[in-house]
Amino acid sequence: MLTENTISKLHEMKLSVMAQSFREQMTNQEFAGLSFEDRFSLIVDSEWASRKSNRLNRLIRSAEYAIPGASVENIEYSPERNLDKALIARLSSCAYVLEANNVIVLGATGVGKTFVASALGMAANRSFYGVKYIRLPDLLAELAISRGDGTYRKAIKKI
Repeated sequence: MLTENTISKLHEMKLSVMAQSFREQMTNQEFAGLSFEDRFSLIVDSEWASRKSNRLNRLIRSAEYAIPGASVENIEYSPERNLDKALIARLSSCAYVLEANNVIVLGATGVGKTFVASALGMAANRSFYGVKYIRLPDLLAELAISRGDGTYRKAIKKI
């Protein structure tokens, strides 16, 4: 009875992963040998991991990547692409974000600019930075419209 009351309160506080983990610990005898601190730590860890995962998924969705499955690890460094592996590694550390710099990816059609941009954005998301993937023509059109209707500052904040 007390267990169900506790689980109900956890759900009410929107701690559903903790409630699920607690229920699992109460029904699984493998946890009986652990101390209270260890069991509680496992419950808190499961809630924390779930929230971090949900936050990362939200960041990825809100970035609106052209290639949401791109990652720095999957970038191909063939000679004709002329990519600097050290530069990509440095950019994937996201130090440029802390320095308040931007990244602009330039190149000929079909060389993989979209993939590299999406991969660098995903690296930033994995460091829990917000990203907005936008192509230059779309950005310029959006800024021109917002400038015309007086919502320029609002558009800049949104981007």
